[in-house]
Amino acid sequence: MLENRYRLILLLTIVLAAGFLGTSFVSYQASKMSIRDAIIDTELPLTADNIYSEIQKDLIRPVFISSMMASNTFLRDWVLEGEKDAERISHYLEDVRQKYGAFASFFVSESTKRYYYGKGELKKISPDEPRDIWYYRVRDLQQPYEINVDRDLAHADALTIFVNYRVLDYNNRYIGATGVGLTVDSVQGLINSYQQRYQRDIYFVSTDGNIMLSSGKRQSPGMNLRDIDGLNKLLPRVLSQEKGNYEYAHGDSNYLINVRYLPELKWYLFVEKSESVATADIRNTLYLNLLICFLVTAIVILLTHQVLKRYQKQLETMATTDTLTGLPNRRAFSVIIDLLFNENVRNKTTTGIILLDIDHFKQVNDKYGHLAGDKVLMEVASTVRSCMRAMDFICRWGGEELLIVIKSCNERSIMQLAEKIRLSIEAEATYYNEEKINVTASLGAAVTHEGEKIEHVIERADYAMYQAKSSGRNRSVLSSSGKRGDSLISSDSHTPPYN
Repeated sequence: MLENRYRLILLLTIVLAAGFLGTSFVSYQASKMSIRDAIIDTELPLTADNIYSEIQKDLIRPVFISSMMASNTFLRDWVLEGEKDAERISHYLEDVRQKYGAFASFFVSESTKRYYYGKGELKKISPDEPRDIWYYRVRDLQQPYEINVDRDLAHADALTIFVNYRVLDYNNRYIGATGVGLTVDSVQGLINSYQQRYQRDIYFVSTDGNIMLSSGKRQSPGMNLRDIDGLNKLLPRVLSQEKGNYEYAHGDSNYLINVRYLPELKWYLFVEKSESVATADIRNTLYLNLLICFLVTAIVILLTHQVLKRYQKQLETMATTDTLTGLPNRRAFSVIIDLLFNENVRNKTTTGIILLDIDHFKQVNDKYGHLAGDKVLMEVASTVRSCMRAMDFICRWGGEELLIVIKSCNERSIMQLAEKIRLSIEAEATYYNEEKINVTASLGAAVTHEGEKIEHVIERADYAMYQAKSSGRNRSVLSSSGKRGDSLISSDSHTPPYN
């Protein structure tokens, strides 16, 4: 039964643990997928759209200023008049820069190829100079202007966003390019604010894979995506599309990115978020759920163990206890007798057995009813128990018979106890429905002899009890011999048997 109990507890533990763990992990995976979809479908694209909108908003005013400069009559007249007095154009460009808060302002003449800025003439441009390619690209544009990112020679090669506007004379002939430059610090501040607010990395990448601006530490300006594990495998796909969602693994983390092409800057905008960072809250929730599941499982198992233990104890008690008298039953005797008998053998002492039978018990049942008989049995059991030592054992042997096991006794002491019990029963009266019921008992006693089995001792005590009943009842008989029926010693009876 104990083994079955532990098997049941183990099975219950497995079922509860599997159920809780399965539910927790399924819930975690579902939440993780939901968050992942939200990042891919909503968060990253929305961030990219917001940044793009902010950039466009920041570029509207510079485009307007450049347009105003390209249509300014002073500028066009000064060029058409032969670009006399370069100080005048320098004052004009410096005034525009200061008035509108631009980082740089410039004009390049088509006829003289001179590059003017707020402090005078910077240089003369040439088609053979790689840094002047932008001008020849603007000259051949079909649109009125372009936006590009380049190094500003006039400001120590600072990375600058230029609005390059075509200048036409009054007959719509191309006469040069003008415009303003903005420092990229405003864009850098924008992406830094988004990085802090939304915990995602934002960086701009040129068409050749170079990182131009970045809010993160893993992707620093000047690095190339081809040198970053994970991203290098995506680069061909990214650069072949204007927008898309991607993911890659780097180290122990998985990253989700949204990429879109910004035609104004000719850069790709990358908005990236770590999946492990995004799912940190639900991962912590998973750990909390697992802890709660563990505690609930432990409590359930503990309560189940206690209930089963109590239930098992009740079953064992029911199996070994007589429900009427509260005494151990014959099954309990078979369990404990070997222990008692072996103990006496080890201690080299003798064990005594007394068999007690209530005289004329059937007549009690017939005259007063079975409920009265039950009460008589309970009273007799209580009386016998009061006469015994705590170290001795008593059980209901069957019907109206009781069996008593006496430890460390001899023939004299067992007969003294038998007589004490007999006299106590004789003196005790049971009341049922205001009627007094007196009963007596016949007792047979036997003490173990060396080498004798307990079954033989019980058989001798049973025979002695039978002799006590045959001799007139209400007496104690001792079987002193090792053989059934030999050397019977009877006590004197002073009270007539119950009629």
